[in-house]
Amino acid sequence: MGLDQYAFAIDKEDAIDEFSFTRKEEVKSFQYWRKNNALHKWMADLYISKGGTEEFNCVPVILTVDDLLELQKCIIEDKLTPASGFFWGTLDYTEEDKKDDLEFVANALLYISQGKVVYYNSWW
Repeated sequence: MGLDQYAFAIDKEDAIDEFSFTRKEEVKSFQYWRKNNALHKWMADLYISKGGTEEFNCVPVILTVDDLLELQKCIIEDKLTPASGFFWGTLDYTEEDKKDDLEFVANALLYISQGKVVYYNSWW
């Protein structure tokens, strides 16, 4: 129980809109986080800025190049802030978290450069 987070790279034709994609059996995540609540808070804020209105749980959000570059900037400038939630883990955003998140951004940008669409999703 807790905050589980995933990133998916899918084919463009499987993207439906900002918040949904066709779920095929072969869709697998390329990134997994456990209780990275600072990243989750940033993604929740992005979801709302894109017009999301549901509780941000089990709702994917598309990540564009601009979104990823902004995330990268926020990570580098220490602007990701932890958030609390039911079993979301500690309120520390560690150097290891930063390193993992910057690696995620690089991988996500690579997938997009290869013609894929990237989504973030979480479950708590």
